[in-house]
Amino acid sequence: MSVGVACRGMQSTIYIKLAEGRTVDDLRSKLIQSYANEPFVRVLDKGVVPHTRHVRGSNFCLMNVFPDRLPGRAIVISVIDNLVKGASGQAMQNLNLVMGYPETTALMQLAMFP
Repeated sequence: MSVGVACRGMQSTIYIKLAEGRTVDDLRSKLIQSYANEPFVRVLDKGVVPHTRHVRGSNFCLMNVFPDRLPGRAIVISVIDNLVKGASGQAMQNLNLVMGYPETTALMQLAMFP
């Protein structure tokens, strides 16, 4: 896994060895299924590369799966805003869950000053 940090945002590039007989599309389908009910995680349309500029000022995590040049491997790229999802937004999301509030309370608007 590699992590790149810009002035605001974090991109993770994760290299995965697929199980025997599994494909990149299988992994992508599983991620879509796993995160279907998570309000802040989005698996992008096939082939769309996530960029930190797409999550700036938000509590979202965007991700997608791509084939590696090596057979039997996949690459997952995910991005977050490290000041919101990585810190204050994650704290607010956890507080909402602990207090019994809707998970998205106070987190759906963009930051006033990214």
